[in-house]
Amino acid sequence: MGKKSKKGQNKGKGQHYGKGKKNPASQRKKQTNPIKTNKIVEPESMSQNDLEPKIDVEVPLVDDAPKNDGVKEVEDGENLENILEEKVDPEPTIETKNNTFDEKGEEDTKIETQLEPESLEDEKEIEIASKASIPAGLEAFFPQMSESQITLSSALCSPPTNQCHLFEKWSDESSSASDKKALIEQLERMDSSYPNGGLVAYVANAKKLLENSRKGVNPLEGWSPSVPTGETFDLRTEEYNTFESLGSSEMGKCGFVLVAGGLGERLGYSNIKLGLPTELATETSYIQYYIEIILAIQSRYANPNVKLPLCIMVSNDTSSGTLKILKENNNFGMDDSQITIVQQGDGVPALMDNDATIALDPSNPYKVQAKPHGHGDIHALLYSNGVAKDWAKNGIDWLLFFQDTNGLAFHTLPLALGVSAKLGLIMNSITVPRKAKQAIGAIAKLKKTTGEERTINIEYNQLDPLLRATTFPDGDVNDTNTGFSPFPGNINQLIFKIDSYNDALETTKGAMPEFVNPKYKNEDKTIFKKPTRLECMMQDFPTILNGDMAKQVGFTSIPADICFSPVKNATVDGVALQAKGTQPGAAASGEADQYTAIRKILKSIGCQINDAPPVTFSGITIVPGPDIVLKPSFVVSPFEYPMKFPFPSSVKVSSRSSLVISGHGVIVESLDLDGALVIECEEGASGVIRDLVVKNKGWEKVPDDTSDIEVIKMRGYHLNKIETKNIIFRKDGSVEGYCIPEEDNVNDAIPKAIAEAVIETNKTSDVESNTELKNLNLSKPVSSEIEPEHNECCVIS
Repeated sequence: MGKKSKKGQNKGKGQHYGKGKKNPASQRKKQTNPIKTNKIVEPESMSQNDLEPKIDVEVPLVDDAPKNDGVKEVEDGENLENILEEKVDPEPTIETKNNTFDEKGEEDTKIETQLEPESLEDEKEIEIASKASIPAGLEAFFPQMSESQITLSSALCSPPTNQCHLFEKWSDESSSASDKKALIEQLERMDSSYPNGGLVAYVANAKKLLENSRKGVNPLEGWSPSVPTGETFDLRTEEYNTFESLGSSEMGKCGFVLVAGGLGERLGYSNIKLGLPTELATETSYIQYYIEIILAIQSRYANPNVKLPLCIMVSNDTSSGTLKILKENNNFGMDDSQITIVQQGDGVPALMDNDATIALDPSNPYKVQAKPHGHGDIHALLYSNGVAKDWAKNGIDWLLFFQDTNGLAFHTLPLALGVSAKLGLIMNSITVPRKAKQAIGAIAKLKKTTGEERTINIEYNQLDPLLRATTFPDGDVNDTNTGFSPFPGNINQLIFKIDSYNDALETTKGAMPEFVNPKYKNEDKTIFKKPTRLECMMQDFPTILNGDMAKQVGFTSIPADICFSPVKNATVDGVALQAKGTQPGAAASGEADQYTAIRKILKSIGCQINDAPPVTFSGITIVPGPDIVLKPSFVVSPFEYPMKFPFPSSVKVSSRSSLVISGHGVIVESLDLDGALVIECEEGASGVIRDLVVKNKGWEKVPDDTSDIEVIKMRGYHLNKIETKNIIFRKDGSVEGYCIPEEDNVNDAIPKAIAEAVIETNKTSDVESNTELKNLNLSKPVSSEIEPEHNECCVIS
């Protein structure tokens, strides 16, 4: 990782919006900020040509159409009961700020074509209106402002933007130069970071979208839905194995895009969510876990000397925290050159009404109230910084987009890659089966009579009325064979074919269509309950695809317990959601679901795993065990499990057990575990676990909702590691905590030291002194075979 690059300043000549001049927004020249993939990228702005939102698709059908990924996320200060009762949408799944973009020297043209005067008379009228609209306090401060700041503030005040109220307090004697400077600099940052032509364009776009929302314009008018192209799987079926095998050969050609703009405040965590522990057994953070997976894929599936890249999108809130955790941990073993960090900007202005009046902070009239623009910014950031293009040149064929706190995200990677390769998909949404009318967005194919089509996410409260009004008179209903809706649930985990992805980005410079989602206070829809803003979502990428490319979009569906359990809600909110039958999305459920996924995969190959009965911690009900952590260095995908457990029926784990295995060189042939066992195999070492019996006091989850430790309090329990059996295979050939069995015959398979100890102790204890070792019943250990210090044993039969 390199040092954080400084933000550039707009250095173009600004001028008043007067006679003979274009809209001043079009006069602001931008500065190119080239990317270096081992540095944090904070590029400047990016121009867009004629990128008006396509109103027939992008505006929500109803006021409260949520944009979510399947797990309700409760916004700070919102009434959870109202969310549950009214199904009001949450804030964007990932808390983000607005983009900053590299300009590449192009001029904005979208808004200018709307605002340029058509005649000399129009020019004079605009000049007069512009001069008349400049607040006195603002004009008096012009000598202390740069030309670009004067141009921007003048444009904001001029018709039709009409944002003079931003500068009303500037005439007050109490106003200071520092306050004014802070506001104009914030506006300047927001202006340069909005990809669709600056703040003037933002206001213009907002007015159109708000008007269509007020009128209830149907964004899906003219589109007929049908079941999309894709594949639905259950774990370990023949079809599953075929596609997973096909995709395994593609894993070493992946680049990884982590959308990580959020803090953990909602969870009761004072740092970035990437720093949260995925589980308490090893306390591995999410960012460490993701990097370990990528490095494991690289070491086993990439070509020699190929290093798989990772791009992390951060916000102003998470930038420093992300850099800090990477630096302090030496990138968790990943080279600096593999990591690219792209940063969003200050957000977009909140809007108070249908006139798109920009909201000022209620506690500070010299600060604009900012809101996240949405994780759709990631596409523009990848484009403006040339990230995906550089990766393609270096042999990367696929992009995987994933989010910051889903510990199950990578289980389905080879499966989904196989589907993409077999079906020739440009974009593949990893999805989960959904019940009809379930409050989660659905993937559907839309088609017009003109032949235009797209496969895209449709919000659940739009899908049913659309189906009823068109080709499905019964609406969204469950299939009688599967018990699920034929329209799978979107979880915002996406795979792209990189060459086609780059080609598509050229059409819009990566900008995604926007939508607005105001909450109205009155029936006339003229008063908002709270300020709104324009948003964009990364899953709306299909809207920029045309022709044959639009037909190459599909899905891969697999049950959620294998691929999806994000951690995003506070415990109290998770309790209420779980009571309504919705995934709680809390820390306790996220950890438990990670263990559950591993257990399910192990069971699918024939291992004997006993689940513990459900328990409740701080109101969240989970299956507490057994806790099984298989580190990526040991096994990275389900298709590797049979190689690591070649005799699965000989692997037994009790419901109260905890098992942690790390290191690629170890194989577990037979194990009977009732307690806690940690197996570590150093890099370059190898070892086999055969006929190992472990019984000890193990680890215990202890209720604890009063802890001062945030990661404990948010779970409602701490982990008491009472007793543990540790085994280490070292690269020098030595083994700690375990006696390596020999394989020639039954007697020779017993390590010499153990055999001698058994014979010696048996002379005076559990067996007759003249009993031959070969006659011992080793199916269960006798008291003399148990290690007296740990109450454990290592018995080889």
